[in-house]
Amino acid sequence: MTSTMSDYTETTAKKENQSSKSAGHVIVDTLVAHGIKRAHVVPGESFLDVLDGLHDSPIETIVCRHEGGATYMAEADGKMNQLPGIAMVTRGPGAANAHVGLHTAWQDSTPMVLFVGLIPFAHRDREAFQEFDIKAWFDTGAKRVMVLDHAERASEIVAEALFAAMNGRPGPVVIGLPEDIIRQQIPAELHPPIPVATGGMTTVDSEALATALAASNKPLFVTGGNDWTQEGADQLTHWLEKHHIPAAAEWRTQGTVPFDSPSYVGPIGYGRPRPTYDLLEETDLLIFVGTVPGDVITDGFLCRQDWTKKNFLVTIDPSLRGRSGPVSYQIVAKPDVFIRDLAKIELPVKDEWKAWAARMRGEQESFATLPPATPTSGPARMDTLMANLVPTLPADAMITLGAGEHTNWAHRYFPTQRYASMISARNGSMGYSVPSAIAASLEYPGRRIVTIAGDGEFLMNGQELATAAQYGATPLVIVMDNQEYGTIRTHQERHYPERVSGTQLKNPEFALTAQAFGGFGIKAEQDTDIPAAIEAALRAIDEDHVFALIHLVVEQRVKAY
Repeated sequence: MTSTMSDYTETTAKKENQSSKSAGHVIVDTLVAHGIKRAHVVPGESFLDVLDGLHDSPIETIVCRHEGGATYMAEADGKMNQLPGIAMVTRGPGAANAHVGLHTAWQDSTPMVLFVGLIPFAHRDREAFQEFDIKAWFDTGAKRVMVLDHAERASEIVAEALFAAMNGRPGPVVIGLPEDIIRQQIPAELHPPIPVATGGMTTVDSEALATALAASNKPLFVTGGNDWTQEGADQLTHWLEKHHIPAAAEWRTQGTVPFDSPSYVGPIGYGRPRPTYDLLEETDLLIFVGTVPGDVITDGFLCRQDWTKKNFLVTIDPSLRGRSGPVSYQIVAKPDVFIRDLAKIELPVKDEWKAWAARMRGEQESFATLPPATPTSGPARMDTLMANLVPTLPADAMITLGAGEHTNWAHRYFPTQRYASMISARNGSMGYSVPSAIAASLEYPGRRIVTIAGDGEFLMNGQELATAAQYGATPLVIVMDNQEYGTIRTHQERHYPERVSGTQLKNPEFALTAQAFGGFGIKAEQDTDIPAAIEAALRAIDEDHVFALIHLVVEQRVKAY
C-alpha cells in the first residue's frame, strides 16, 4: 500500500509532536527525504518494521516473485535514474538469490542499495535460522557492506549508503538490518543527503584535449556507463555533429548519441560489425566518456593495446578500474560536467574529420538497414520480426535485453533515440529481460517498452510477468525460441564440433504462459504469422492495457547431432 506525497506530508504533520519512531520507519522516512520513489521487495519476517514503514509512505512498493527479479528491477531503476535503485530482501536464502542483481550492478557500474533483513542481534554467531555472514558474502561484490548495529544511526547509514552508491564510480551498496534493531525507538531526526562530487575539466585538461583534437585526423568518441542525463546526451550530440566527429556506443548502452545522428557510427562489443572493430585500431585519438576500454570493448584485452596509441579516458573513477590498454590522459569527471566544459571548446572543422565521420556513418547505415518486411515461406525469422516491428515504434521507444544471441538483432536494428533507451545487463547475466522491462514500464507508463528474451533466459525470471500484471506494467515481450542455449552452443560448435552437449531445451507454450499470468500471448511459428502477431500484441497493449508476449519459434541453425 502506498499514499501520495501530500497524504504522507499531512500524516507527518499530524505527528509533529512525535519525537521518536522505530528505526525501520526512520529508514523509510530517510528514503522518502532523499527522493526515492520505488522499492522492489520480496518480503521476509526479518524486516517487517521496514515493510510497516512503507505502508503509509509515498514510496511505491513493488512486490516481486523472486529476489533475483527484485534486484534486477532495482538495478534497471538505477540505470534509468540519477538515484540508486532500491531492493529489499530477507536473510539467508533471500540474500543468496539477490546476489545476481548485485553482480550486475557491480560490473555495470549501476547505483543500487540492497537492504537485507538479518537475524536478531542477540542471536548472532549461534547458527540461528537463516544466519549468514553478510560481509563475507557481499564484501567483494559491493562498494560497501554496512550493518545497522546501533538503531540511532539508521538515518545516517541510509544517507551514507545512497551517497556511496552514487559517489565516484557508481555501484551497489548493501545494508544489513537486524530485525530486533529496526524495531527500537529512536529520535526521528533525518540525515540530509550527502553531496556527490562531479569533477570537471580543469584549464589544463581543456587545453590537453583541445590540442589532441587539433592534432587528430580520425578522432572517435565512445560513450558508455549509466551516469548521464538526457541534457548531457543532447549537448554532446550537438557538439559532435557541429564538429563532424563520430561516436560509437559501449556494448548495450546505445542511445546516448541517437541512432539517426550523423555522428553515430554503431555499437562496440560482442556481435559488433567488423567496421566498428577496425575503427578502434584505425582512430588516432580515442575519447571514452563515462566508461573505460574494458574486456568486451577490446575483445578480451586484445584490441587497442599499443601504448603508442592516444587514449583519453573521461571517468569519475580515478582508479580506472576495468581499464585495458594505453592511457594518454585521464579527466576525472562525470559525463554531464565534462560535456558542459567540452561545449566551450571551439575548433575549426577539418576536412579529414568530415570524411572519417561520413565513411563510418555510411558503414553503420548499411549495417542497420532493415531487411525486407515481406515474410518468406518457412519458419519464423527474427529479421522479419524486426522489419515489421521497428516501423511501428515511436521516437521514445525503449528496449531492454538480457543475455544471449537473441540480443544481436536489437543491437543492429532497434532505433535508440534517447539516453537509456537501451537497458541491459552488460555482465552477460541471463534472466534480466523481463524484470528490466517491468521496471522500465513502471518508470515510463505509456512509453513503448520492448524486451527480447531468449527461450532459456525467459524461464529464469519469466514469473515476474505476475508482477507486471499486478502493477499494470505493459511491456512487449518477444521470446525467441530456438530450443537451445544458443550462445553456448555457438562456442561449443567452435571448440567441440559436432558434439552438442548440455545446451538443448524442450520448451513450454510461452504464449499460454503469458495468458495464465494475465497478459496477452500469441505464437508465431511461420514467418507469415509475424505481421499479424505484432499487430495483435500492440493492440492488446494499447487497448487492453496489459503486457503482451510474442512466442517466436525460430529454426535451429543446425539440428542437434
